Formats: sequence, C-alpha cells, structure tokens
Amino acid sequence: MSATATKSARKKSTLIPLGDRVVVEREESEQRTSGGILLPDSAKDKPARGTVVSVGEGKCDSKGVRHPLQVKPGDRVVFTSYAGEAFKVGDDELLLMREDDILAILG
Repeated sequence: MSATATKSARKKSTLIPLGDRVVVEREESEQRTSGGILLPDSAKDKPARGTVVSVGEGKCDSKGVRHPLQVKPGDRVVFTSYAGEAFKVGDDELLLMREDDILAILG
C-alpha cells in the first residue's frame, strides 16, 4: 500500500460490540487555545467527544426482550471523561463503552 493512502482507503479492522456496548472513535484534541497558544502534547486534555463507529444489539430486560440502543453509527456523542476501555485496532484507537456512559448526542 502506498504511503499516500487515505484513512478511509485503508482496510479497517473491526471491533464488534455485544449487548449494550458501543464503539466510539475519540475526536482529536485541540492544537491551540482560543488565544492562539500552541499546546504541547502533555498539556492536551483528551476530549470527551467522539463518533460512534458501531453498536451492539441492545440490552435484554428481565423478560428476555431486547431493547435497541438510542445511538447509531455516525452519531457524534459526548461521554463521561473516564468512559470505556481503549483498544488499538490497526492504526485507530477506539473506545469500547456502555451506552450508559454516553451523556448526549451532538446535533
């Protein structure tokens, strides 16, 4: 594969969530402050925003009925700061979290 291949052109490995789990790709942190100051890597906060990559089938209740998740692939979401487990899949770093860790869908 050439070095100029785009991210979308590369073959992506998949991480398929089960139950009420969601796979999220975290957004990049800001490179500058609003005043124009460049931030070193050590000063950057990990953003609590990202894009849903894939979702599980939903949660089963006590009667065995499966309820679908409220989020879908492609949704931009806000989640709690320490939500999920980080996984490296290919060149991508993904978060695997419960739907309960997602606070809102960005419109």
